[in-house]
Amino acid sequence: MNVHNNVRPNMARLWSMLMRSAEIGATPGGGLNRLALSDDDATMRRQFIDWCVEAGCRIQIDGVGNIFATRAGRDPCAKPVLVGSHLDTQVHGGRFDGILGVLAGLELVHTLNEFAITTKHPITVVNWTNEEGARFEPPMMGSAIFTGHRTPDYAWARTDRHGVTLGEELDRLGFKGTDTLTPDLFDSLFELHIEQGPRLDAEKVPVGVVTGAFTVHGHVIQIRGETGHAGPTPMPSRRNALVAASLVMLAVDEIGWQFHGEEGKSTTTRLKAEPNLLGAIPKFVELNCDMRHPTAAGADAMISAFRKRLPELEERSRCSIEVTESWTYGGVELDKTCTDLVRSAAARLGYATKDLLTEAGHDALHTASVLPATIIFTPCEGGVSHNEKENVTIADIEPGMNVLLQAVLARAKLAE
Repeated sequence: MNVHNNVRPNMARLWSMLMRSAEIGATPGGGLNRLALSDDDATMRRQFIDWCVEAGCRIQIDGVGNIFATRAGRDPCAKPVLVGSHLDTQVHGGRFDGILGVLAGLELVHTLNEFAITTKHPITVVNWTNEEGARFEPPMMGSAIFTGHRTPDYAWARTDRHGVTLGEELDRLGFKGTDTLTPDLFDSLFELHIEQGPRLDAEKVPVGVVTGAFTVHGHVIQIRGETGHAGPTPMPSRRNALVAASLVMLAVDEIGWQFHGEEGKSTTTRLKAEPNLLGAIPKFVELNCDMRHPTAAGADAMISAFRKRLPELEERSRCSIEVTESWTYGGVELDKTCTDLVRSAAARLGYATKDLLTEAGHDALHTASVLPATIIFTPCEGGVSHNEKENVTIADIEPGMNVLLQAVLARAKLAE
C-alpha cells in the first residue's frame, strides 16, 4: 500500500488550535459553553474558516450551516474524502468532544501541505451544525439534513427554549449558506473522536477501532394533569403532573437496570413543569428520556417494556401520559473497508487497538447510511465527557491523529 509511514502531523500546531478553541466560550470551570449558532459558535466558525483559507482550502456552506473546507486533489473526477466532526458543545461541555475531530482534519491538511503531498482524491474537512442538540433538538441535525434523514425546513423551524428558531440564527449570523452538497458528491467519511468512555484509558490502549454503534431511542413525553392549590386541594382530587413524571422517571431508570446485564442504559435527561410555582399543583410536565442498547432488538425491547407500563402509571397518577415525539439513531455497522484501513494504519505504526461500539451519537452514524464511514477513538481521562473536567493530553491523541492521517492517505490515494 503506497502510504507515507514517515509523515507525522505537527502535534504542537494541533494543540495550539485546540487551545485557541478552548478560549472561545470558555467556562470558569475550565470547559466550554459554545451552543450551536450562539455568538461564540459563530466566532469559532469564523476562526475555523480563517484557518482553512490560510491552508489553501475552498469553503462551502450549505443551507443548515454545515461548513466544508476542501483541499484539492489531483484527479478532478475523484470524490473528496470527508474528515471532521463538530465545533458546538454542551452547556457545561469539554474542550475536545467533537472539536478534536474537526481540528484534526485541519491538521491533516496542514501536514499534507507541509510535506508537499498531493492526493488523488480531494480532502474535505467538515464541521457539522448542531451535533450536540443542546440548544436545538434533536442532536446531529446538520448530518441528518446532509444525509436526507431530515429536511432543511424541519431544521430551520426547530426552536430553542426561548423560541428562537435555528433558521433565524443562521440568518442572523450569516451561516445559512447557498451551496448544495449531497452525499453522492463524496467518497467516504473519517471521524476522530475522544472515546467518551473509560475503556481505552483504563486498559491503556491508544487507538479505538469503532465497528458500529448502540441503537439509541429518544422520546419527548408530555404529561397532563390539573392545577390547583397545593394546600386545600384534597388528595383524592389531585392530578399532579409532577408526581406522574416522577413515576415515569423511575420506570425509565428501572428499565435501564432491567437491561443492564446486556449493557442497556436509560435515563431521563430533561424536565420542565408548569406552572412551576410555589403553592400550585403542576398541571403539565414535559420530559425527555433516552434508551440505548448494543442491539436494535434489545433497544426495541426496552421501548416496549416502557410503553407497557404507561397505562399503569396513568391510572396511578390520574394524569395522561403521551409520547409526543421520538427519534432513533445508531444501530449501524461502520464500513469494513474504511475500518480495515484504520486497523492497518495502526498496525504499521505499532499501536495496539481495541474494537468498540460507540455508545454515544456521532455525525458519522448518520453519514454511514449513505457513505462508507468510520470512527477512530482516542482515550480520554477517566472517560469523562459532556463535563468541564473532560481532558486529554497530546500523548493521548497523538496515536489517533497518526492513524487518521495514514488511513485517510490510504483512502485518498497518493497522486500518480
